[in-house]
Amino acid sequence: MCGKFTSLASWREVHDFSQPLTIPVGEAEVITFRPMTSLPVIIWDREARCRRVVPMRWGFPHRSDWRRPDPIHARSETIDERPTFRDAFLGGQRGIVVMRTFNEGKELPSSRTEQWTIDPGDGIPRGFAVLWRLFELKDVPAPLLACVMVTVPPSKLVAQITDRMPAILEDADWTAWLGETDAPPADAKAVLRTMEGVNWTIAPEPKAPKKPKAKPAPGAEIV
Repeated sequence: MCGKFTSLASWREVHDFSQPLTIPVGEAEVITFRPMTSLPVIIWDREARCRRVVPMRWGFPHRSDWRRPDPIHARSETIDERPTFRDAFLGGQRGIVVMRTFNEGKELPSSRTEQWTIDPGDGIPRGFAVLWRLFELKDVPAPLLACVMVTVPPSKLVAQITDRMPAILEDADWTAWLGETDAPPADAKAVLRTMEGVNWTIAPEPKAPKKPKAKPAPGAEIV
């Protein structure tokens, strides 16, 4: 499942995206998000009646150690059933994180995981569905805002490497997912669909180049 994705720095404080916003690939600062990092989550502020961007940790706190992110995903099929997610989903604690690319891991026979990158390649912001909660933690002075990524069955493209993928929302479904109307939770769950019919690319993530070993300075003693 997705354990890393990228976004553009210029998107971190944008909460509307009511108009298509395209940026040529390679001309903007790309930022990478992983579990435990702070994500810019778009939420619906019911009191102010507007969308806001709120920073949240990716990963709910593990029951025995809040520093560990576990879980980091929530299955869409049981999002309104499992105690860990049910109250947040039914209570409208639903958000959106905007992505440019995302990674999926392919299990290899050697028990290693090979990272693959799925890239729409068009610079258009797309929203991942997330759930969020506020955690009061023992011996921690401030509450922790944390979120998990919602997953769905894979598209034909992603099924080549894994059996789950992020729930990527259609632009028209943001309103229902965020709870901006009085629609029932069932309407929000209905927008969690596998995105098919897209002309995206998928390829193994390039390996980071190895750093050359530093050569000892002339005359330096080698121990």
